[in-house]
Amino acid sequence: MLEKVLPHAMLKAKPKLESRIRTLKRDWTIVYDMLSGKDNSGFGWNEHRQMVVVEDAVWNSYISSHKATGQFRHRSFPYYDQLTSIYTENRAIGKDA
Repeated sequence: MLEKVLPHAMLKAKPKLESRIRTLKRDWTIVYDMLSGKDNSGFGWNEHRQMVVVEDAVWNSYISSHKATGQFRHRSFPYYDQLTSIYTENRAIGKDA
């Protein structure tokens, strides 16, 4: 389908799409863990801005032990609700996760 739409772009759908899916899932996992993780009180979701909200003190403390979360300090994640409906049920939880 990409070849039809962009005939001379030489894009390979499979590696590009798989890479994008992996990135989206990784980002979703980071946001999901912030919002629903154990001992993460204070984190909330701003539906209008599509981003995580939390007080500065809590955010700074969390970032110190979770470096990958820093990217979501001022960044929206508009796919959160859709990806949550896809990935939540298949997520491994519990002692054998």
